[in-house]
Amino acid sequence: MTKTRCEWVNANDPLMVDYHDREWGLPVHDDRKHFEFLVLEAAQAGLSWSIVLKKREGYRRAFSDFDPEKVARFTDKRIERLVADPSIIRNRLKIAAAVKNARHFLAVQEEFGSFDGYCWRFVDGRPIVPGRTSTKGIPATSPQSDAFSKDLKQRGFSFVGSTVIYAHMQAVGMVNDHLVDCFRYREVQRP
Repeated sequence: MTKTRCEWVNANDPLMVDYHDREWGLPVHDDRKHFEFLVLEAAQAGLSWSIVLKKREGYRRAFSDFDPEKVARFTDKRIERLVADPSIIRNRLKIAAAVKNARHFLAVQEEFGSFDGYCWRFVDGRPIVPGRTSTKGIPATSPQSDAFSKDLKQRGFSFVGSTVIYAHMQAVGMVNDHLVDCFRYREVQRP
């Protein structure tokens, strides 16, 4: 029996299917996973998510398995090496932003006890469940992503516009944008 998935999933792309079926929209409460998605969502800006998924393992190697403490210590020389690394998206601005964002990420952890505790405040600690029936109704931003993005920017983060942050919120389950007929819609809501 074929599983019904969200309309955006390319059934011929095993990485995309696996990402949709195992990760997307599942509530995340792990700071390293939050940092990973912040780096990857920023890298995706202007590109397709499929490209990012194909380079995800390269990002894991290049960004010290998404350890924000290690990434925060990356030097300009290390950034230059990353710009030459074909296993990631070689955009100097995005790479430098990931390093800068790691430093701000640590400051947020210090202030709030965890990045997770900080970001879930923007949805009152519970996923938003719009109950969408079509991808046509899925917005690129929301009032919550606007507020989250604005706060991150005020804290010095970059490549965190509202569209990038809405995608982050979808990825980490802060908003359940699985379509109601998708088999994952109910699964990601289970505690």
